[in-house]
Amino acid sequence: MSDTLKDLLAEIERDFEVGFEPLQVDDGQLEVLTIHNMQTHLDALLRKKAIRDPLRDLPLWAKVWPGSFLLGRFLRKYPVEGKSLLELGAGCGVLGLVAARHGFARVVISDVVEDALRFARANVLHNGLAEQVEVCHLDVTAPGRDARFPDGFDYIAASELLYLDDLHRPLLKFLSRHLRPGGKAFFCTDMARHKPRFAKLASKTFNVTEGHLGLKSRDEDGAEQRRVYNILILEHP
Repeated sequence: MSDTLKDLLAEIERDFEVGFEPLQVDDGQLEVLTIHNMQTHLDALLRKKAIRDPLRDLPLWAKVWPGSFLLGRFLRKYPVEGKSLLELGAGCGVLGLVAARHGFARVVISDVVEDALRFARANVLHNGLAEQVEVCHLDVTAPGRDARFPDGFDYIAASELLYLDDLHRPLLKFLSRHLRPGGKAFFCTDMARHKPRFAKLASKTFNVTEGHLGLKSRDEDGAEQRRVYNILILEHP
Protein backbone atom coordinates (compact mmCIF):
# COMPACT_ATOMS: atom_id res chain seq x y z
CA MET A 1 0.00 0.00 0.00
CA SER A 2 1.31 3.44 -0.92
CA ASP A 3 2.89 5.55 1.81
CA THR A 4 1.63 8.95 0.70
CA LEU A 5 -1.91 10.23 0.24
CA LYS A 6 -1.09 11.45 -3.27
CA ASP A 7 0.12 8.02 -4.40
CA LEU A 8 -2.78 6.28 -2.69
CA LEU A 9 -5.35 8.50 -4.38
CA ALA A 10 -3.66 7.84 -7.73
CA GLU A 11 -4.18 4.10 -7.15
CA ILE A 12 -7.81 4.57 -6.15
CA GLU A 13 -8.58 6.85 -9.10
CA ARG A 14 -7.64 4.12 -11.55
CA ASP A 15 -10.95 2.46 -10.68
CA PHE A 16 -13.14 5.14 -9.09
CA GLU A 17 -14.12 8.77 -9.41
CA VAL A 18 -13.78 10.04 -5.85
CA GLY A 19 -13.77 13.10 -3.66
CA PHE A 20 -13.60 13.89 0.04
CA GLU A 21 -16.96 14.80 1.52
CA PRO A 22 -17.52 16.49 4.93
CA LEU A 23 -18.93 14.37 7.70
CA GLN A 24 -20.09 16.11 10.88
CA VAL A 25 -19.28 14.22 14.09
CA ASP A 26 -19.47 15.16 17.75
CA ASP A 27 -15.72 15.81 17.96
CA GLY A 28 -15.73 18.12 14.94
CA GLN A 29 -15.70 17.45 11.22
CA LEU A 30 -14.15 14.56 9.34
CA GLU A 31 -13.80 14.26 5.58
CA VAL A 32 -14.48 10.85 4.06
CA LEU A 33 -13.52 9.65 0.60
CA THR A 34 -16.70 9.07 -1.40
CA ILE A 35 -17.27 7.27 -4.72
CA HIS A 36 -18.96 9.54 -7.27
CA ASN A 37 -19.37 6.95 -10.04
CA MET A 38 -20.87 4.10 -8.01
CA GLN A 39 -23.45 3.15 -10.64
CA THR A 40 -20.74 2.90 -13.30
CA HIS A 41 -18.72 0.69 -10.96
CA LEU A 42 -21.72 -1.56 -10.29
CA ASP A 43 -22.46 -1.85 -14.00
CA ALA A 44 -18.87 -2.95 -14.61
CA LEU A 45 -19.16 -5.62 -11.91
CA LEU A 46 -22.36 -6.91 -13.51
CA ARG A 47 -20.73 -7.07 -16.95
CA LYS A 48 -17.85 -9.08 -15.46
CA LYS A 49 -20.38 -11.34 -13.68
CA ALA A 50 -18.44 -10.54 -10.51
CA ILE A 51 -21.49 -10.43 -8.23
CA ARG A 52 -22.19 -14.02 -7.24
CA ASP A 53 -23.09 -13.35 -3.62
CA PRO A 54 -24.48 -9.81 -3.17
CA LEU A 55 -23.70 -9.75 0.57
CA ARG A 56 -20.03 -10.40 -0.16
CA ASP A 57 -19.43 -9.07 -3.66
CA LEU A 58 -21.26 -5.72 -3.67
CA PRO A 59 -19.12 -2.76 -2.49
CA LEU A 60 -20.93 -2.45 0.83
CA TRP A 61 -17.61 -1.27 2.28
CA ALA A 62 -18.02 2.04 0.44
CA LYS A 63 -21.20 3.03 2.27
CA VAL A 64 -21.06 5.25 5.35
CA TRP A 65 -23.30 3.25 7.69
CA PRO A 66 -25.25 5.26 10.30
CA GLY A 67 -24.56 2.53 12.84
CA SER A 68 -20.88 3.49 12.75
CA PHE A 69 -21.73 6.92 14.15
CA LEU A 70 -24.09 5.44 16.72
CA LEU A 71 -21.48 2.99 17.98
CA GLY A 72 -18.76 5.64 17.95
CA ARG A 73 -20.95 7.85 20.12
CA PHE A 74 -21.82 4.93 22.39
CA LEU A 75 -18.14 4.22 23.05
CA ARG A 76 -17.89 7.62 24.74
CA LYS A 77 -19.40 5.95 27.82
CA TYR A 78 -16.19 3.98 28.33
CA PRO A 79 -12.69 5.13 29.36
CA VAL A 80 -10.41 5.72 26.37
CA GLU A 81 -7.21 7.10 27.90
CA GLY A 82 -4.40 4.64 27.15
CA LYS A 83 -6.89 2.19 25.60
CA SER A 84 -6.69 0.30 22.33
CA LEU A 85 -9.51 -0.35 19.87
CA LEU A 86 -9.73 -2.76 16.94
CA GLU A 87 -12.45 -2.16 14.34
CA LEU A 88 -13.46 -5.25 12.37
CA GLY A 89 -15.06 -5.17 8.92
CA ALA A 90 -14.36 -1.46 8.92
CA GLY A 91 -15.06 -0.63 5.29
CA CYS A 92 -13.95 2.97 4.79
CA GLY A 93 -13.18 3.19 8.52
CA VAL A 94 -15.67 5.73 9.84
CA LEU A 95 -16.05 4.11 13.26
CA GLY A 96 -12.28 3.98 13.73
CA LEU A 97 -11.89 7.60 12.66
CA VAL A 98 -14.57 8.73 15.13
CA ALA A 99 -12.92 6.68 17.90
CA ALA A 100 -9.53 8.19 17.16
CA ARG A 101 -10.98 11.70 17.36
CA HIS A 102 -12.51 10.75 20.69
CA GLY A 103 -9.07 10.00 22.15
CA PHE A 104 -8.25 6.29 21.98
CA ALA A 105 -4.51 5.81 22.33
CA ARG A 106 -4.37 3.22 19.54
CA VAL A 107 -6.90 2.38 16.85
CA VAL A 108 -6.55 -0.43 14.31
CA ILE A 109 -8.92 -0.35 11.34
CA SER A 110 -9.24 -3.69 9.57
CA ASP A 111 -11.03 -5.36 6.68
CA VAL A 112 -10.50 -8.16 4.16
CA VAL A 113 -11.32 -6.09 1.06
CA GLU A 114 -8.30 -4.37 -0.48
CA ASP A 115 -10.33 -1.48 -1.92
CA ALA A 116 -11.82 -0.85 1.53
CA LEU A 117 -8.33 -0.74 3.05
CA ARG A 118 -7.20 1.79 0.45
CA PHE A 119 -10.15 4.05 1.20
CA ALA A 120 -9.66 3.68 4.95
CA ARG A 121 -5.97 4.49 4.67
CA ALA A 122 -6.75 7.56 2.54
CA ASN A 123 -9.26 8.72 5.15
CA VAL A 124 -6.72 8.27 7.95
CA LEU A 125 -4.04 10.24 6.09
CA HIS A 126 -6.38 12.98 4.89
CA ASN A 127 -7.74 13.57 8.41
CA GLY A 128 -4.27 13.71 9.97
CA LEU A 129 -4.68 10.60 12.13
CA ALA A 130 -1.76 8.48 10.87
CA GLU A 131 0.14 8.59 14.18
CA GLN A 132 -2.86 7.22 16.05
CA VAL A 133 -4.50 4.86 13.55
CA GLU A 134 -3.22 1.78 11.75
CA VAL A 135 -4.96 0.15 8.79
CA CYS A 136 -4.45 -3.54 8.08
CA HIS A 137 -5.84 -6.61 6.36
CA LEU A 138 -7.31 -8.92 8.98
CA ASP A 139 -9.35 -12.10 8.50
CA VAL A 140 -11.11 -13.24 11.67
CA THR A 141 -11.52 -16.75 10.23
CA ALA A 142 -7.75 -17.30 10.23
CA PRO A 143 -6.67 -19.83 12.89
CA GLY A 144 -4.53 -18.95 15.90
CA ARG A 145 -3.56 -15.64 17.46
CA ASP A 146 -2.46 -12.87 15.13
CA ALA A 147 1.24 -12.31 15.84
CA ARG A 148 0.88 -8.60 15.03
CA PHE A 149 -1.22 -8.12 18.16
CA PRO A 150 0.43 -10.12 20.96
CA ASP A 151 -1.07 -7.95 23.70
CA GLY A 152 -4.62 -8.06 22.37
CA PHE A 153 -7.06 -5.16 22.60
CA ASP A 154 -9.03 -3.41 25.31
CA TYR A 155 -11.97 -3.00 22.94
CA ILE A 156 -13.05 -4.59 19.67
CA ALA A 157 -15.94 -3.04 17.74
CA ALA A 158 -17.88 -3.57 14.52
CA SER A 159 -20.91 -2.06 12.84
CA GLU A 160 -23.15 -4.14 10.56
CA LEU A 161 -20.92 -7.22 10.60
CA LEU A 162 -23.19 -9.91 12.03
CA TYR A 163 -25.36 -10.34 8.91
CA LEU A 164 -22.93 -13.07 7.76
CA ASP A 165 -24.09 -16.18 9.64
CA ASP A 166 -21.06 -18.29 8.77
CA LEU A 167 -18.84 -15.68 10.44
CA HIS A 168 -20.38 -16.06 13.91
CA ARG A 169 -18.38 -18.99 15.30
CA PRO A 170 -14.95 -17.95 13.95
CA LEU A 171 -15.64 -14.40 15.11
CA LEU A 172 -16.26 -15.55 18.67
CA LYS A 173 -13.04 -17.59 18.60
CA PHE A 174 -11.19 -14.52 17.35
CA LEU A 175 -12.59 -12.42 20.20
CA SER A 176 -11.52 -15.04 22.75
CA ARG A 177 -7.96 -14.89 21.44
CA HIS A 178 -7.63 -11.13 20.99
CA LEU A 179 -9.63 -9.45 23.76
CA ARG A 180 -7.66 -8.72 26.90
CA PRO A 181 -9.08 -10.06 30.18
CA GLY A 182 -11.90 -7.72 31.11
CA GLY A 183 -11.96 -6.35 27.57
CA LYS A 184 -15.19 -5.68 25.71
CA ALA A 185 -16.46 -6.23 22.19
CA PHE A 186 -19.25 -4.04 20.80
CA PHE A 187 -21.52 -4.80 17.87
CA CYS A 188 -24.07 -2.44 16.37
CA THR A 189 -26.71 -3.88 14.03
CA ASP A 190 -29.80 -2.39 12.42
CA MET A 191 -32.78 -4.30 13.83
CA ALA A 192 -33.76 -5.15 10.24
CA ARG A 193 -30.60 -7.31 10.15
CA HIS A 194 -30.57 -8.42 13.79
CA LYS A 195 -29.17 -11.91 14.47
CA PRO A 196 -30.33 -13.17 17.93
CA ARG A 197 -28.45 -16.44 17.40
CA PHE A 198 -25.09 -14.68 17.74
CA ALA A 199 -25.87 -13.45 21.25
CA LYS A 200 -26.90 -16.96 22.30
CA LEU A 201 -23.65 -18.40 20.99
CA ALA A 202 -21.63 -15.62 22.63
CA SER A 203 -23.21 -16.20 26.04
CA LYS A 204 -21.42 -19.55 26.28
CA THR A 205 -18.07 -17.76 26.49
CA PHE A 206 -18.70 -14.10 27.31
CA ASN A 207 -20.78 -12.02 29.67
CA VAL A 208 -23.39 -10.57 27.31
CA THR A 209 -25.34 -7.31 27.62
CA GLU A 210 -27.88 -6.28 25.02
CA GLY A 211 -29.83 -3.09 24.40
CA HIS A 212 -31.42 -0.89 21.75
CA LEU A 213 -30.77 2.65 20.56
CA GLY A 214 -32.60 4.84 18.07
CA LEU A 215 -30.99 7.05 15.47
CA LYS A 216 -32.39 9.66 13.12
CA SER A 217 -30.80 9.77 9.68
CA ARG A 218 -31.68 10.69 6.12
CA ASP A 219 -32.22 8.32 3.22
CA GLU A 220 -30.82 8.79 -0.28
CA ASP A 221 -33.70 11.13 -1.16
CA GLY A 222 -33.05 13.32 1.89
CA ALA A 223 -36.12 12.19 3.83
CA GLU A 224 -35.65 11.86 7.58
CA GLN A 225 -36.02 8.37 9.00
CA ARG A 226 -35.65 6.85 12.44
CA ARG A 227 -34.07 3.44 12.79
CA VAL A 228 -33.56 1.21 15.82
CA TYR A 229 -30.24 -0.55 16.38
CA ASN A 230 -29.26 -3.51 18.51
CA ILE A 231 -26.19 -2.87 20.67
CA LEU A 232 -24.48 -6.05 21.82
CA ILE A 233 -21.66 -5.97 24.39
CA LEU A 234 -19.49 -9.01 25.02
CA GLU A 235 -17.18 -8.86 28.05
CA HIS A 236 -14.21 -11.20 28.30
CA PRO A 237 -14.24 -12.85 31.77
